Formats: sequence, structure tokens, C-alpha cells
Amino acid sequence: MSTTIAVSGHGFIPYEVVVGRGLLDRLGERIRPLVPGRLVVISDETVAAIYGPAALASLEAAGLKARILTVPPGEASKSFAELERVIDRLLAYELDRRDTVIALGGGVIGDLAGLAAALYMRGIDFIQVPTTLLAQVDSSVGGKTAIDTPRGKNLVGAFHQPRLVVADIDVLATLPDRQLRSGWAEVLKHGLICDRPFFDWLLGDGAVGAAGDPAALERAVIRSVEIKSAIVGEDEREAGRRALLNLGHTFGHALEAELGFDETVLTHGEAVALGCALAFRFSVTLGLCPAEDATRVVAGLAAAGLPTELVTAGTFAAGALVTRMAGDKKAEGGRLTLVLARGIGAAFVQRDVDPEQLLAFLREQGAS
Repeated sequence: MSTTIAVSGHGFIPYEVVVGRGLLDRLGERIRPLVPGRLVVISDETVAAIYGPAALASLEAAGLKARILTVPPGEASKSFAELERVIDRLLAYELDRRDTVIALGGGVIGDLAGLAAALYMRGIDFIQVPTTLLAQVDSSVGGKTAIDTPRGKNLVGAFHQPRLVVADIDVLATLPDRQLRSGWAEVLKHGLICDRPFFDWLLGDGAVGAAGDPAALERAVIRSVEIKSAIVGEDEREAGRRALLNLGHTFGHALEAELGFDETVLTHGEAVALGCALAFRFSVTLGLCPAEDATRVVAGLAAAGLPTELVTAGTFAAGALVTRMAGDKKAEGGRLTLVLARGIGAAFVQRDVDPEQLLAFLREQGAS
């Protein structure tokens, strides 16, 4: 049994996000009507070893011609060098515009494969098969594809919507605990943006999802996709409301960049969690949010095993963090823009943030 969520909006072809269990084994029959040509499955070496054979077997059983292309695991693969290598292999395979790329993996693979598909022959179709919780609830939906540069995360990319997203809850069973918790940060973020009852459930009966309970995970993925798809449908290119999905990300991306995107120190989900804690605390400092809401947010993140204190992630210079944040994609003319909150479930975009106030706040939080 599965749940299908429609994603539609002005300017892109509508597509479906299918969430359920046992979907990987039926991948071929599900995508067969969408695929007129050949397939290249792009995956990282770790995921390919676990799920590549099942994916290829399902595709071949449906009469689809497929081959697999692997890249090294980790954020470092979101680079110009790896993007060039992937596109060169697609050219060597002599793919044409009838052919399709499948992204089998987490957010790194979705971003890299999606951007390669967007650039190849000015755009070919791609399908997302996310294998991490973070990718299922966030990066696989909405069409954002990108690579990183030394100057920041996701600064080079394209909007390229998938033709289909297939989120199999069963594949999450092999996720390391830390990666599962990292994905849970994005789930909590969706509640913090616009759905307080969902956040309440995540801290209550739904909290078992952070420990891998399949039923709770399925409900969490479905609701997260519903929230994100509704926002993306209104604002595909982040001209307005879609920026809310970046709650915690401007802080988090700055931390990741300062750490050289070293996921052994801080994963993306952990950075988002810490960023959400900082965003709520800063909202309190500015008199925008009740202190008790920020306290509850921090407690909820900590209960899920996620970082909430700046000092636990490393040593940071406040000035360097502010410089990074001023260079974020949401910034306009170097002016600081943050997603802040008036309370749980009430996020909003704050433009022209005073850098001196932000500097003082970060130093209070432990930055030098």
C-alpha cells in the first residue's frame, strides 16, 4: 500500500511523489509508462552496493534497459570535478533526449544527478529514488539541484523538476542512526514552519520515528512531502514563500562551510537542527517569538539526539559566520535575509537583518 502526493505548479510538468513500503522492488513497473528510452541509474558506491542490484533487477524485469554509474559517497561529490565526470560518462553512453537519469541515493546524489540531467543536452528527464530520510522529506521534492563551491553550499545549480519521486520507507532500515536523526531534523523543520499540530505529534507519539519506527516514519514522510509540495507549487523558484523551507539553513550552511563540509563533524541535518535552534533563539532576542516556544524547540531537537548548542559543533568566528550568511542565496545586495519565527508553526522571512545584532547574538551563543 502506498500514498501518492501530487506536485503541481505554474511553469513545470506536474509529477507524483509515491510514499510506501516495498516500492523499490516494483520500481520498474511504476516508471515504465514514463520512460521512452534508456536509463542510467546514478548512485554512490555505498548505496549501489546495497540497493543497486534490486533496482536494476526491477527495471530489467519491466523491460527497461538500464546501467549504473557510481560516484564516491559524501558531500565532496557535489563538485565541479564530479559533475564533469558524470556528464562525460553520459556522453560516452550516447544518451539522447529520450533517455532518463534515475537518482538512487541521498541528497548528494539527488543534487548531483539532477544537475547533470538538467545540463545534459539542455535537459533530460530524471527520477528521484531517495534512500535517506533527509532526501525523502526534503531534497527529492521541489526540483532544486546543485553542487557546492569553496565559497558556499549549493551556489551553482538549476531548478529541474523530477518526473517522479519514489520514496520507499523500507530502505530507511539500513540507515545509520546518525543519518536517520539528521533526516528527522528536516521533518521537525516542516512542523516548525507552518504546522504546529504536526510538530506536537513529532514530539509526542511520533517521536519513535527518530528511532526508526516504520509507521511513524511513513506518516512523517507523507506529511513533510505534503507541506513541501504545497509550498513548491506556489513558488517554484523561491521568489517568495518557498524561502520558508530554508528555516535553519542560512545558519546551518554557514556552519557547514566554515567546517569545510566535513560531515564527520557536522552532517547537513545536524546543521539544520542547530540552525533552527539559533533561528528561534535569535527570534526571541529580536522580540519576535515567545521564549517558551524557543525553549520547546530546543528541547525537542535535543530529545531527538540533534545538536542545539553552537559550541558542540566547533569553534567559530562570529564575523566569518555573518560573512557567509550575507553570501547566502536568499541575500539581496549583500543584505542579510533570515527565516525567523513568531512562534512554532509561524515562520516568516525577515529581510535587512542588522548584522551588528546578529554578530552580538552569535557571540552570546559561543562564537568568538
